[in-house]
Amino acid sequence: MAEAKTNVMRLLEQNKVPYTAHSYPHGKEAVDGATVAQLTGMDPAAVFKTLVAVGASKRNYVFVIPVAKELDLKKAAKAVGEKSIAMIHVSEITPLTGYVRGGCSPMGMKKRFSTVLDFSAEALTTVTVSAGKIGSQVELAPADLLRLTGGSTADLTVDA
Repeated sequence: MAEAKTNVMRLLEQNKVPYTAHSYPHGKEAVDGATVAQLTGMDPAAVFKTLVAVGASKRNYVFVIPVAKELDLKKAAKAVGEKSIAMIHVSEITPLTGYVRGGCSPMGMKKRFSTVLDFSAEALTTVTVSAGKIGSQVELAPADLLRLTGGSTADLTVDA
């Protein structure tokens, strides 16, 4: 059975961006990104999670990083020119982005936020991000993701 198209998939099609849809089995709750990579049989280094944060200026930002990595708040703040960055509260995700936790895509949010993709994506042919709902992912070229989000790249993760 073909999965219903998400708004993210429609946005990609409207912009003539080639993508591959992936789906994975899920319950009501979000699963962590590493589990998503495992369920879809994909390399965790190429599966990215979308994190929404707020800066000291009260502006919101979107950071897109590999699922197995952790966001370095200092590097994130530096990337967007903020004194500091904090993750938004889970309860703020849906009203702010239009997405639920675990189904948050960097594309097609209610508002366009400043978006930064981890620089590790530059070495990849494709990256996989949420298609806007739990159980659904889209794989696309990093350059297309940056173009659609107006994003930039930076070193964002905690050094191992």
